[in-house]
Amino acid sequence: MKMTNYNENLVFGASEQIMQNAKTLRANLTPAEKLLWANLRDRNLGGYKFRRQHPIDRFIADFYCHEKRVVVELDGGIHLETDQMEYDENRTAALKRWDIEVIRFTNEEVFCKMSEVLNRIKEFGEREVPHSGLPMVIGKREKCR
Repeated sequence: MKMTNYNENLVFGASEQIMQNAKTLRANLTPAEKLLWANLRDRNLGGYKFRRQHPIDRFIADFYCHEKRVVVELDGGIHLETDQMEYDENRTAALKRWDIEVIRFTNEEVFCKMSEVLNRIKEFGEREVPHSGLPMVIGKREKCR
């Protein structure tokens, strides 16, 4: 019974349809999501557990750390459109009502500035800095303009 309550709290009452949509999205990550996931998975960043395409209420977060109540969102070109920007703002406000902070990055930042992206995520959790002073970057980087 205790695990059920934990799981219910973890998804903030997400419907079965949202849960199924999240599962589908996990199987179809974008290249930017795959690259960031390689750096967040298995507690690679500060020892915190991140989940990818995680259901929260009626939303699906690109990445979520329940322990620190932080969502990491990656934005492609569509997020520059007025309607999508308004939706994103409303979604962020709704997540804040659950005491969840949202950090946004562009896909280009993930491809070209991964160390900076990881450092900003680390700052949210007040994570310890690795020995080198910078988080290890995993995966192939794409050429930047």
